[in-house]
Amino acid sequence: MFDDLILIVLLLSAYLYWLDGQAAKEIAFKAVKTHCLSLELQMLDEYVALDGIGLKRDRTGKMRVSRIFLFEFSSTGNERYNGVCFMLGRRVEAIQMEPYRFDD
Repeated sequence: MFDDLILIVLLLSAYLYWLDGQAAKEIAFKAVKTHCLSLELQMLDEYVALDGIGLKRDRTGKMRVSRIFLFEFSSTGNERYNGVCFMLGRRVEAIQMEPYRFDD
């Protein structure tokens, strides 16, 4: 009985962790897509990939999950460049992009 309860709690925790990760990924995707559109860039593959996860304190001192997402973009359609989206909890902290070529 007690073993079953522990298993249920573990499975529920894993599901909630996965659900939170999916929500963070969706927020990162929308932020990156909006950022690329504002710079008149093309976000390639319509995808962000989780590259790292950890714990970090926010400005108020609360411990939050820190995630790093990678993405690719193009300025001319011929080259691929890399970008990184840093998230803390469900908030985008920064989006960094490699230097890229643009047409005049």
